Amino acid sequence: MTTPSPDSDEQEEESGSLPGPLKEISDRARGVGEFIRDQRNTARLSLRNVAKTAGISNPYLSQIERGLRKPSAEILSQIAKALRISAETLYVQAGILEERRSEPEVAEAIGRDPSLTPDQREALLSYYRSLQREEPDE
Repeated sequence: MTTPSPDSDEQEEESGSLPGPLKEISDRARGVGEFIRDQRNTARLSLRNVAKTAGISNPYLSQIERGLRKPSAEILSQIAKALRISAETLYVQAGILEERRSEPEVAEAIGRDPSLTPDQREALLSYYRSLQREEPDE
């Protein structure tokens, strides 16, 4: 009876059948890694350059990008700085933070503000929503 080698197809199949929470962590790690790679490629930065700027090793960044490692919030912050993107963006991708839903929070805050009249609330909400529909300047 032969034992499968560590890089055999059987081991890859096993990782695809992880229990729920472990599979979710694995999927998140893969997702954040792909996101980091996409951001790096879009910025036309080399893996070596990003790793050096972030203060991590080339192999470690490569493993993160391939979803083999789940980086800490501190490492994500360093990578975000190297990519010149917000750390919050990477935290959301990694599942550390939930994505903000700003409109309901803003609308609720306006609706709860006792210092506003109903007409003022309506005007503020209308203006806020019009700003959201505008395309940002490029």
